[in-house]
Amino acid sequence: MGSVKPIRENPPEPAAIQAHALDHLRYIRETMEGASSFTAVPGFGGIAMGATALFAALIAAHQTTADGWLAVWVGEGVAALFIGLFAMARKARSVRMPLFSRPGRKFALGLAPPMAAAALLTLVLYRAGVMGPLPGLWLMLYGVGVVAAGTFSVRVVPAMGFCFMALGTAALLGPPGWGNWLLAAGFGGLHTVFGIVIARRYGG
Repeated sequence: MGSVKPIRENPPEPAAIQAHALDHLRYIRETMEGASSFTAVPGFGGIAMGATALFAALIAAHQTTADGWLAVWVGEGVAALFIGLFAMARKARSVRMPLFSRPGRKFALGLAPPMAAAALLTLVLYRAGVMGPLPGLWLMLYGVGVVAAGTFSVRVVPAMGFCFMALGTAALLGPPGWGNWLLAAGFGGLHTVFGIVIARRYGG
């Protein structure tokens, strides 16, 4: 007798179906991550950075030399960096989200280049003995970085960046005596106000 052949072909292996479904789920997850807002921006961290900046502005105002003033604000910048990183890591853990997920990497890549440019230009201007433009330069480039990074964040973040840019414009065009207090208004005041908004609306 001849062999009996099945009319229908065998169904695909379950493992192949499962792998195909996992590929779809992975694609959907990556797409959603790329389009979603990076909500791990730390509100409480912004408040802490604002408090230290206000304290730094008071200390800097009593410095008798330009070098002393610069040292205070550079120290504040380093302290703010560590506060921000710690607060972001803590908030990311609280929402069970990797700190350097795709939105997190985009946020960092948007913020890092203007910060690197600010550091380099600070060194160049310091070596040239030109200190007056530094407050405006810092505020402007920080604002540019926050706007760029805020493209992948909640709407309040780029709004904060534009406010920093406005203060930077005032510092660059206004009298040199405004610089220290505009830094206080920006890194102290704006960080505090927007930090409170983020903490209340976006989970800390």
